Amino acid sequence: MTTDLTIRRATVADLPAIVALVRAVVPLMNASGNYQWTSEYPNEEVFRQDIAQQHLWVAERLGELEGIAALTQDQDPEYADADWDAATPALVTHRLAVAPAAQGRGVAAALLRQAEHEATVLGLHTLRVDTNSENVATQRLFPKLGYRFAGEIKLAFRPGLRFFCYEKQL
Repeated sequence: MTTDLTIRRATVADLPAIVALVRAVVPLMNASGNYQWTSEYPNEEVFRQDIAQQHLWVAERLGELEGIAALTQDQDPEYADADWDAATPALVTHRLAVAPAAQGRGVAAALLRQAEHEATVLGLHTLRVDTNSENVATQRLFPKLGYRFAGEIKLAFRPGLRFFCYEKQL
């Protein structure tokens, strides 16, 4: 249900709501065994950089922030280990999160559709995303939206965790 949902670039004025959303989401992630995010990452400085580079998008409904996603062309070096051609330019979704009260309402799907739109604007034909191996919700969502499973990697900046990669061709 995405009625009245607006997707737009984040601004510095959104930072308090973004940080609050992440603070609400992290304990739920951790409770389900997903330790991809912590109280230290992602933090306000990470989002401030995303905003400065015009990479961060927000989903809002009736003035309430319901979701976020960073859409960049940045691919972690470990992406070379996935089942795709890492040399192919791609738009990569990072830091995708949905407020607890908005989960199951199509917010993540709307943000991923925005990624498709942005890729088209940039002349890119490939979308990529990775998710923690314990994040069951995104592992269900990505294939529904046409992403294919592209293997498992480990990221140096998150030791001890496994990440599943997904790719979609436009």
